[in-house]
Amino acid sequence: MQQSETWDLYDKFRNVTGKTIERGENIPYGLYHLVVFAIVFNSTGELLIQRRASDAIGWPGLWDFTAGGSACVGETSQEAAQRELFEEVGVSCDLSDARPHFTTYDQSMIVDYYIIKQDLDPFKLALQAEEVQAVRWAGKEEILRMIDDGTFVPLKKGLVEFTFDMRLGHGVTT
Repeated sequence: MQQSETWDLYDKFRNVTGKTIERGENIPYGLYHLVVFAIVFNSTGELLIQRRASDAIGWPGLWDFTAGGSACVGETSQEAAQRELFEEVGVSCDLSDARPHFTTYDQSMIVDYYIIKQDLDPFKLALQAEEVQAVRWAGKEEILRMIDDGTFVPLKKGLVEFTFDMRLGHGVTT
């Protein structure tokens, strides 16, 4: 059984409003909750993707970015990204001084993306069985094909292309 999560609610300027909401409740119009993605690229430019557990909430069995999820009450964006990366794939990193590489607003979500550059052996990662069933490296064209064939979460292709372009900028090396 999944534990209940409580999220802070933000205004459009990213200010914490003091209001909270439980996962699954409708977010009031004009308010947002914070979502983070920690995206790991290796030195050859491949992205570490995860296959979501077959009983995961949201897109079960589909491939996705390395790690991601919602920030819990009181968590900063950096703390949430660090937690999700460690919980889901067992990778520790220090993002305390990092800023997101980019941020998007999507419906009622503020979404921060952190790019981490690290060569990892996917076979040595500690996967969170409740959320992740596999990980592997993949290139941009392969991920775009996976979106087309429905095996990757339904992201906009432009977001994937932009993420690959952003890996060439400043990244956190752990």
